[in-house]
Amino acid sequence: MRLSNLPFNTFKEAPTDAEVVSHQLMLRAGLIRRLASGLYTWLPMGLRALQKVQAIIREEMNRAGALELLMPVVQPAELWEISGRWDQFGPELLRLKDRHDRLFCLGPTHEEVITDIARTELKSYRQLPVNYYQIQTKFRDEIRPRFGVMRAREFTMKDAYSFHLDEDSLQEGYLSMRAAYAQIFTRLQLNFRIVQADPGAIGGNRSEEFHVLADSGEDAIAYCEADGFAANVETVALTSPAGPRSAPTEACELVTTPDVRSIEELSAFFGVASSRCLKMLLVAGSEVPAVGLLLRGDDELNRLKAEALPEVSRPLRMLGAEQVRAATGCEPGFAGPMGVDLPLIADRDALALSDFICGANRKDHHFRGVNWERDAPLPHTADLRNARTGDPSPSGGGALSIARGIEVGHIFQLGSKYSDAMDATVLDKDGKSCAMQMGCYGIGVTRVVAAAIEQNHDERGIIWPDAIAPFDVVLIPINLDKSYRVKEAADRLYDDLRAAGLEVLLDDRAQRPGFKFADADLLGIPHRVVIAEKAWDQGQVEYKRRTEPEPQLITVAQLMQRLA
Repeated sequence: MRLSNLPFNTFKEAPTDAEVVSHQLMLRAGLIRRLASGLYTWLPMGLRALQKVQAIIREEMNRAGALELLMPVVQPAELWEISGRWDQFGPELLRLKDRHDRLFCLGPTHEEVITDIARTELKSYRQLPVNYYQIQTKFRDEIRPRFGVMRAREFTMKDAYSFHLDEDSLQEGYLSMRAAYAQIFTRLQLNFRIVQADPGAIGGNRSEEFHVLADSGEDAIAYCEADGFAANVETVALTSPAGPRSAPTEACELVTTPDVRSIEELSAFFGVASSRCLKMLLVAGSEVPAVGLLLRGDDELNRLKAEALPEVSRPLRMLGAEQVRAATGCEPGFAGPMGVDLPLIADRDALALSDFICGANRKDHHFRGVNWERDAPLPHTADLRNARTGDPSPSGGGALSIARGIEVGHIFQLGSKYSDAMDATVLDKDGKSCAMQMGCYGIGVTRVVAAAIEQNHDERGIIWPDAIAPFDVVLIPINLDKSYRVKEAADRLYDDLRAAGLEVLLDDRAQRPGFKFADADLLGIPHRVVIAEKAWDQGQVEYKRRTEPEPQLITVAQLMQRLA
């Protein structure tokens, strides 16, 4: 493509509302443009990268035996009411009416529609297993769209759904999709992890996510290099600390702590690590107004684990200031386990503390030198916290590390959740009707593009993995408008490279060389070739790979060999 034929605008600075690198660079490099909150137009340069991601996904899905179809974006409410998700899905489901006052929604996912297809098209066990997939638009009315296409309201997704006669077949199909996904992200040249996950609103049994590792990732991932374990931090089951609790060495003392409410302030006030402090979080109980959850000061409450406690209401709800006062008799920030009349549940690591600091249930006061049993009664215990760096791996092979990840894929074993609800059955070998077992497999296609940029960039711009770069090579002729020989050389090399099967971008704009170099780096084309009259007369061009610091002069024959 000749760049002079493409309306193409780049920017030195990103809009102030672009929070993450991928959003900034996609806007600056002219890949996307914002239409409204969470809605983006993919411009030609960005669409080329998006289509390359789609092509790799399609090739691997076809290779795995999946069958491509295309389902409507607009879905009738009746299907969602049958599955029970019309009310469960919440405000992210955009509902609308047609001219006849019939209710519809814009599909955020397609379990209901594909199950309706299956119950119509699949009649016998002989037709199973089967896997249908599509690459199509989804819409989720996010309360706060952000990070550009990373968390947009409208996005492109590859979703697949498999149908099986029994759980053994489902497991086999699930593992087949797991392997296909690993191959997809390997071909996309992304550094990723497969992690255990919570099924969430989709439902089902086994669930795993594919995360691209990046510092800007929204999810924290716990992984162990030694044994291959990986999971979202909220799904890691943690063991009790090894060894007995240390014996008390300090006397319990009430200390005045004016305006010291947070763990950070408490740690600084006493000059101790936050791990020596105890925090008490007040949440709504299932049978009583308040339950106190006790954690070490440096730990984070795991919401999923807390919601699983029978004493805690679902969904988990933190108490407001008035409710805290009613439960503890004091201001928020000073609650502790001593002298309160409410159920207390302590994390195992919190129960291992000795000589700790905690709230005194009295404004501007804390206790120092507190010990369980001597000063505070032993509460019930549970696994309440998120995993942290250094925790032992649940697989037993070493210590956990924590990294940030961007979820780009999610696979589920749904079982018969939707087939039971929607009466999707087939006849088995004995002629008996049985509900089909389902699997569900999704990839956020537009998110993959952003994740690739988050993982591959520098201060100058994008560094595309070769597999999804909009073009393989950018040709930059110097003084094209002044030198006939440079123009002739550029045209000849452009044709030769294209004939060799390469996708070539010829920057034939009437701009300064420095401007073109900056745009080439911003756009992230893997290979840059500069044609200058003096070098060309000696049979050479200037070649630079995007990842290399300096260019080099090579012959045209060497260039062709290197690019091949």
